[in-house]
Amino acid sequence: MTRIAFVGGGNMARSLIGGLLATGLAPADLRVADPQAETREGLGRDFGVATWAENRLAVADADVVVLAVKPQAVPKVQAELRIALQGRRPLLISIAAGVRLDQLERWLGALPIVRCMPNTPALIGAGATGLCANGRVSPAQRAQAQHIMDAVGLTRWIDDETLMDTVTALSGSGPAYFFALVEALEEAAVAQGLPRDTARALAAQTCLGAGRMLEQTGEDPAELRRRVTSPNGTTQAALESFAADGLPRIAARAIAAATRRGTEMAAALDQEPHA
Repeated sequence: MTRIAFVGGGNMARSLIGGLLATGLAPADLRVADPQAETREGLGRDFGVATWAENRLAVADADVVVLAVKPQAVPKVQAELRIALQGRRPLLISIAAGVRLDQLERWLGALPIVRCMPNTPALIGAGATGLCANGRVSPAQRAQAQHIMDAVGLTRWIDDETLMDTVTALSGSGPAYFFALVEALEEAAVAQGLPRDTARALAAQTCLGAGRMLEQTGEDPAELRRRVTSPNGTTQAALESFAADGLPRIAARAIAAATRRGTEMAAALDQEPHA
């Protein structure tokens, strides 16, 4: 039996709780701390889990603690958590975006820590999560962390933590890129005369279907693209327009900008006053 405590009861915690219960974990093995009474009441009502307003009470007997707060909140909760965690030394899983392992160790102590970067499709069980661990995480604890994140989608281990900012730029922020693409496709089709609801439905389903083809066939996206592209056909005309406008360079610059911003945000946390 593994007791899991969530510090923070927002959307990502909610999705993980729902996913874990679907795997057969009992509500009695889950507990949540959140300062908002409405959030606590909703979690208790919807999932039957115990909730607390104080972090130290939720994590007191936990084997795994999931830090599910916004990154800027980590320095503010660290004092209370550090005292509570040092006795039992549970596995700490942080889904606080951009917070580095060395920062977590400095604030919370010498714990086994797994840093995760999930994304918002985890809310519907279709997430993509990168994970990296510090040297104190045992093989069994790595398996625990992966089992928890597997409950909401695909997981991949990242050996070099410096690449986690790239993971954030690719899959963490990535859903917004596709939403922006669907917006653009929808607007373009409406400008050509399609009704908006039809344009949106076709664009969304096209992105969904293409993603499923990538996942289920395991084929190189370049090969799948070639199969759709008939010589001198409509697809080729559109792809040539994309190329002329510099789509690969646009994507490269966007990923680089998001990666750079992630590094800057982590560095800024070092300047935050600690509680």
